[in-house]
Amino acid sequence: MVTANWAGNVVFSSREVHRPTSVAQLQELVAGSDRVRALGSGHSFSRIADTDGEHVTLAGLPPVVEIDAATATARVSAGLRYGEFTGRMHDAGFALPNLGSLPHIVVAGACATGTHGSGQANGALGTAVSAVELVGADGELRTVRRGDAEFPGSVVALGALGIVTALTLDLRPTFGIRQWIYEGLALDAAEEALAGGYSVSLFTHWRGAGFEQVWLKQLDTDPEPPVRWLGATRAPAPVHMVPGVDPQHCTPQLGEPGPWHARLPHFRLEFTPSSGDELQSEYFVPREALPDALRAVDAVRDHVTPVLQVSEIRTVAADDLWLSPAQGRETAALHFTWVPDTEAVLPAVAALESALAQFGTRPHWGKVFGTAPATVASLWPRLNDFATLTLKHDPEGKFRNAMLETYLPR
Repeated sequence: MVTANWAGNVVFSSREVHRPTSVAQLQELVAGSDRVRALGSGHSFSRIADTDGEHVTLAGLPPVVEIDAATATARVSAGLRYGEFTGRMHDAGFALPNLGSLPHIVVAGACATGTHGSGQANGALGTAVSAVELVGADGELRTVRRGDAEFPGSVVALGALGIVTALTLDLRPTFGIRQWIYEGLALDAAEEALAGGYSVSLFTHWRGAGFEQVWLKQLDTDPEPPVRWLGATRAPAPVHMVPGVDPQHCTPQLGEPGPWHARLPHFRLEFTPSSGDELQSEYFVPREALPDALRAVDAVRDHVTPVLQVSEIRTVAADDLWLSPAQGRETAALHFTWVPDTEAVLPAVAALESALAQFGTRPHWGKVFGTAPATVASLWPRLNDFATLTLKHDPEGKFRNAMLETYLPR
């Protein structure tokens, strides 16, 4: 029985966990429940997935991966992990535009919380969704499609509109990626570096003068980058972003070409991350504010470094999904992987949020944050519209939980 999230910092309040083996069973369960929410991979660090009612895991539903070559789309079961179906897309000649750093996360949960990869032209994972199938509060199965008035509020929906059973994803022709690691990038070179490849991540521990590592993921048809680039030097051997950790679990580096699904994530599917060894926070600022935001973090580094494992900087393209971290603006993401000590981490979180508040900084719904509800309401212009949508489809609050009650206006 699932009792806690991946990291162990959230002990769930549910009275029971169900594992339906068919959509019909799920419909019956939802219709008969007073409070119910879905559990995905448990890779959220906030209480976004919690409920004081019943939990359902979709891991028991029949796995479905239906690729339609004519429309370049794929219909996939909501409970599948990305690593369980992306290889099939590649074999069929297709790809998703982007992936997160972990292939272990469940597709429905990742899209519902605004999870993303990196790349200035790449949207959050939910931007690939063209249709959402979900069981509503009455137990009925319905589909919301791109073009429907409610669609922009139904993708990054935080589980508040129902239990998602399947997603239809837009595909593109498959492609190859080469991954290079560079070491020693100056802080003021961040913008240029982030624009230097298909997907780029900058890593720092906020102890030195800049970034210790740049993970440059380029199309395998692009020219090989130079050994020296923007003042950084190409790493001569595979590395892990956390010092002292064996890089064997990372995706291949040193420019070795491979399919998109085996290079865009930072980690291999066959490596299962251990639980309980980290916490995470992430903050999203307008991309043009990144240089100032980096300097603001640097100014509070003394609060951050004692509890930090590593920090990652990425970019996300603007979208129109109401609760997306990149809704309405080109975005830079500042991610922090903390030590697994909530009490020690919270003061660092508070210092960061204070330093970044001036930039209209949005927190990641699924990670540790302390942003006040009134501030959250000011950061997403369509939050009131989303709250109205939840009341329309769930007037009794079957899918709401304590966190949603805090941040969604009634």
